[in-house]
Amino acid sequence: MATLTYPPAAAIRTTKSSLRKPFSIIPIKPNSISPLKPLNLTSKPATFSIKSPASPDHPSTATTTITTTTPSSISPSSLTLKSRLQNGQTLSGLFLLSFSPPLAEIAGLSGYDFVVVDMEHGPGGIPEALSCLHALAATQTPAILRLPETSATWAKKALDLGPQGIMFPMIESSKAAKKAVSYCRFPPAGVRGSAHTVVRASNYGIDEGYLSNYEDQLLIMCQVESEEGVKHAEDIAAVDGVDCIQMGPLDLSASMGYLWDPANKKVRKMMEKAEKAVLGSDPKGGGAYLAGFAMPHDGPRDLGTRGYHMVSGAVDVGLFRSAAVEDVKRFKMSLMDGADDEREDEQDADEKYWSE
Repeated sequence: MATLTYPPAAAIRTTKSSLRKPFSIIPIKPNSISPLKPLNLTSKPATFSIKSPASPDHPSTATTTITTTTPSSISPSSLTLKSRLQNGQTLSGLFLLSFSPPLAEIAGLSGYDFVVVDMEHGPGGIPEALSCLHALAATQTPAILRLPETSATWAKKALDLGPQGIMFPMIESSKAAKKAVSYCRFPPAGVRGSAHTVVRASNYGIDEGYLSNYEDQLLIMCQVESEEGVKHAEDIAAVDGVDCIQMGPLDLSASMGYLWDPANKKVRKMMEKAEKAVLGSDPKGGGAYLAGFAMPHDGPRDLGTRGYHMVSGAVDVGLFRSAAVEDVKRFKMSLMDGADDEREDEQDADEKYWSE
């Protein structure tokens, strides 16, 4: 009868190269969802030896050398949000207010082109946003961070996390837009504080080309969401460094006195005025792209027809709320239907009894 003999742990000798390059599992989206960043893996051979110990049947030892390949580098393609817009694509996104990493991961796996982690209206800050960025990175989905306010401090902390886009709220003039851009650029072009050798944005200093590429890869978005902002929308879109104008229909309607009526004709006319101002600029010639949020009276198809380049159709909290309310409604209706069925059965029994 054959006996299996396992070599002791000390007999397994692993080369230094295999220690430095452990096996990696790279999450890839299903084929039905076009991944944003296809991965190009370059392989490097690694060898290790297993020495079989001597035994009564085999007095001599034998050494088996096994050669395998492990990924030595991961080179994502250059398909950033910015480059996709430049290629003429219309992008679909979701706003994440819950700061839930599982929901962020689900959003990425669902196929959204981008997810806006909303620090303006959501309950989370920088640490919570980082967890969401980790979840989105696992699905190769770009993140945009919306700041709670337009300030150098918030911009610096957000950009150090390494999002593909940053969104500044309530921009009402070209002067404010220029300040926002300056918060995103290192001196002498701007005032962004530098810790690029150790922050996540540069892969903690591993990405040696970060300083050369970050301006080309970062999508800077300014929100136009007030009457004052609409008046200066054309000037804001023309500011060097402003890549995209995000319309804010709810705040705009509130600024006009129609908080409860964002579908009001006056609000819609004001929206059209801003849209024309932005769409009249050429993004490739110093203008900006147009982004918006779909509303019940103004759906994603409507925005796309009018020329929007980025469309957000939902909020994670809103999606869950609607699903939860509908689930409770179905449950209560099922109880009512069951009660009706029981009453009908009782009536049938009574009729059967008396008919006998």
